[in-house]
Amino acid sequence: MKKKDWISVFRDFSAKALKGYKDDELDKNDLTYLMNRDIKNFADKQISELNQSEGTKIVLNEVLTITYASYVVMLETRNQIWPYDFMSFSRRIGELWEPFCKLAFEYPVKQLKLVDPPEFKDFKNSEEIKMMKYIDSLKVNENQKKVLKEMYSVPWNLVDSGSIKMALDLHFSQDGVRYNCDFKSGFSSNEKGNTNRLLLVASVYKLLRTKEKTLLFVRQKESENNHYLQTLKNSGLWDVYCSDECYRKLREFTGADLRGWLDNNALWEDDITPAFYKHLKTNDLIKYLTW
Repeated sequence: MKKKDWISVFRDFSAKALKGYKDDELDKNDLTYLMNRDIKNFADKQISELNQSEGTKIVLNEVLTITYASYVVMLETRNQIWPYDFMSFSRRIGELWEPFCKLAFEYPVKQLKLVDPPEFKDFKNSEEIKMMKYIDSLKVNENQKKVLKEMYSVPWNLVDSGSIKMALDLHFSQDGVRYNCDFKSGFSSNEKGNTNRLLLVASVYKLLRTKEKTLLFVRQKESENNHYLQTLKNSGLWDVYCSDECYRKLREFTGADLRGWLDNNALWEDDITPAFYKHLKTNDLIKYLTW
């Protein structure tokens, strides 16, 4: 089906689902959650059925079309339930960008393999075993070896391995290299904690005895982000790609031209309902409809 047909399908589904909740006396938060969940599940079902009918030859273009159509209706429905302000709308547009980009890796044109991230406790245990073997090989007496092992264990005992999560937004391998990727809509004034976490995780990946690279994909132009992005870029731990450079890198890995697809298909202002367009225009929110 064409884009306009899928949008119509999702609008029909949304209207019926919303009608089904009308007597449940739900507040706007709960109703928004349920509708977003239902629309996403319906989209996943359509993609799954398409996958079964097409087999492994499923065309990425169809997946992107279904996903985009679901986003259009998801945004329209949320605005119907709870009109967007600038903060909620800009944040939501950013939230939807990451899973859209990841579709290129889930249905790649080029060969790659999605992989699971390592566990920090496994890294910790591996390093400890190596160090214990090294200390045992030293030509010192047993008491000195015991002291060295205790000294080595002190900093590790201060680290709660369960609190350090190695998982990022995307992990894949290609041509013998493992890539660990994070997607960000943009960096604002409240990103200190996230920035510190990304620096920590990347430093651990750098210590692994495998070919690991950490990549950061940012939706906004580099000039639109604050100093936290520059901290990551200048750390030597992250390869950072912003805006169009990000799409070029995604295409290099997957073979999918997401920038070209968006330019030709994601015509937000034409695809949303007149009522939703009016709300966005009146409240100066049209400018956030940019990927």
